[in-house]
Order: sequence, then C-alpha cells, then structure tokens
Amino acid sequence: MKRAGLFGVPRVRPWSWQAFLLGFVVVAMSAVLQGICVALGAKLYFAAFLPSLFVLGLVAGVPAAAFAAVLTIPLVWWAFIPPFFEFTPLSSANADSINLFCLLAVLLIGLADLCRETMAIISRGGLKRTGESAATNSQ
Repeated sequence: MKRAGLFGVPRVRPWSWQAFLLGFVVVAMSAVLQGICVALGAKLYFAAFLPSLFVLGLVAGVPAAAFAAVLTIPLVWWAFIPPFFEFTPLSSANADSINLFCLLAVLLIGLADLCRETMAIISRGGLKRTGESAATNSQ
C-alpha cells in the first residue's frame, strides 16, 4: 500500500489481488453489520453496504468496488431478503431495491473514483499551467 500524500488515505493498486481481497473483506464486514441491523428490526437491505462501497472505491479503486457491488447483490438476496437463507423469486419491491442499489452503487463508485483522482492530483502538487490554452482569446 502507498499513501496518497496530502490526505493520508492508504491506497491499494486497483487491479491487485490485495484490492479484491479487501473488497471481499469489506463485503463480509458489511454483511455482519447488516445482520446486526436486521436483528434490531431494520428492513433496509443495502444500508450497510453503500458507505463501504464508497470507502472501498477510495482505497482500492473502481474494479474492487465493482466486484464488491456484484458480490453484494446475491448475498443480500440470499441472506437478508425474507425468507432468509433461500433464493426465492423476487417481489417487485425487492427487485426495485436491487435496481436502486445498482444505481446508487454506480454513482458512489464514480464519485469515489473522482475523489481518488483528485487526491492523486493534489498529492502531485496540483495542476500545472502549461501556457495559454486554445480557448483563451488574446485579442
């Protein structure tokens, strides 16, 4: 792992085995947290997974976060959507929950990637001016 400089966020190379292992660990930890929430009566199936996808996207990049999102869908379907620990046909409300999760996951992973790239630019010293751009009119 290397540090991203200014912000001190540890980073993992995006396509490394460590990134995918971290994605698997994050999904497992989120599942434990989600299990606790379900035991306390919460019915938000993907609540614990969305913030972890964002953090994983910051630390390990888009491939690991996308892997975690794809791994999350069958896990939630099997473990947290009643009847528990069975794959049954989805109701329309459950299918909508999965579709909404997919949309939010894409948006959060994209935002995490933008934040990751911004941290990399800032740690390199920011954008350098290379002269006048073509859009500047010097008349």
